[in-house]
Amino acid sequence: MSMEKIEANVAFAMERLGPLSDVPFGLNEESVAWVEGFIDRQRERPGFDPDNVEGLTGVLGSFLGACLIAAAGGAWHYSDENGWGVRFPNGCLAYPFAKVRKQFRNGTEGGDSISSFYRIAIDVVAGGKLGG
Repeated sequence: MSMEKIEANVAFAMERLGPLSDVPFGLNEESVAWVEGFIDRQRERPGFDPDNVEGLTGVLGSFLGACLIAAAGGAWHYSDENGWGVRFPNGCLAYPFAKVRKQFRNGTEGGDSISSFYRIAIDVVAGGKLGG
């Protein structure tokens, strides 16, 4: 994936998911919560295959990362070891694609919530509240 693809994914998410949502859709916490529900609704569809959602994971992970950047600053960062993540101004990293993938696999009932990930990333990781 490239930066151009991430940016196109964010635009696609805004264009396609915004009209479906019941919140002021944008790069904000309310939209992350709506997308979390969207993922869980996809998981409930007949024939859902968590191994066949890479395109959707790319779109939603790009959107989640853009929401993190909008809330806390920072920028996309790529490493060969971990792929694309968001590097916050304090140097800490968050990996939105991995979290979206986990929620598709396990669902919120399985303990994977992109809303919780968002709040922890903003408050704890980017906010520097890790450790004593």
